[in-house]
Amino acid sequence: MPRAFSDRIKQIDFKPTVLVERVSRTLTEAILDGTLKGGDQLIETDLKEQFGISRSPLREAFRILEKMGLVEIIPRKGAFVISITSRDIEHHFPVRSVLEGLAAREAYKRISEEELKGMTRALDRMRGAVSKNNTKAYWESHFLFHEVFIDASANLILINLLKTLRMHNMWYRFSYKYYEENLSESFAIHERILKLFKTKKTDIRQLEEVVRNHIEVAVESFLAYLEEQTNVTSRKRSKARRNQIG
Repeated sequence: MPRAFSDRIKQIDFKPTVLVERVSRTLTEAILDGTLKGGDQLIETDLKEQFGISRSPLREAFRILEKMGLVEIIPRKGAFVISITSRDIEHHFPVRSVLEGLAAREAYKRISEEELKGMTRALDRMRGAVSKNNTKAYWESHFLFHEVFIDASANLILINLLKTLRMHNMWYRFSYKYYEENLSESFAIHERILKLFKTKKTDIRQLEEVVRNHIEVAVESFLAYLEEQTNVTSRKRSKARRNQIG
């Protein structure tokens, strides 16, 4: 396991009553931020020693991660972090765009002044991240911006569905650390979204469309990036085979 991951485990004060939850949360965070990458095996013997726990809570944590779609458990082989494919992206973004658009539509009817202030604070942090070209900080604040209006929708089914989808979105982005988006362009769209929320006579169909479109547009550049990475990997493998033959 990576050293950074081992150091993270050592900082945790584990208690029996929340053991499985804490283990699964630590593993989830490591997957989402790219410390544990697609194809990595979660080796029981190593993790038991690092966490200082028995096999039972560790396997329960694996099952939780499997339900979240982060890990695949293969009988007699073990648990492996799932590798992200272009198909995952193609399936993810359209569904999330529709649900987040609906959340924005529902939130507009009931969003409070305090929640609007929360979105404003998140947008201010996004602005600061753009000026420093800090991609990770930008997407963390972006996540909070969306979280405010999703929670404001007050639709628990919608909120829970989006919780998983948005967690996967962060995973996709942080798994490809060299994937770059136009942060200034993204920020401008979110300025417009906040303005629509703050305007008293906004056409909620327009708000829903803006939220949906900005998510759908992102999938095109993401898929293009994945295709480029696949081609690069193929070229490297071909070159390695030629060198072996030569």
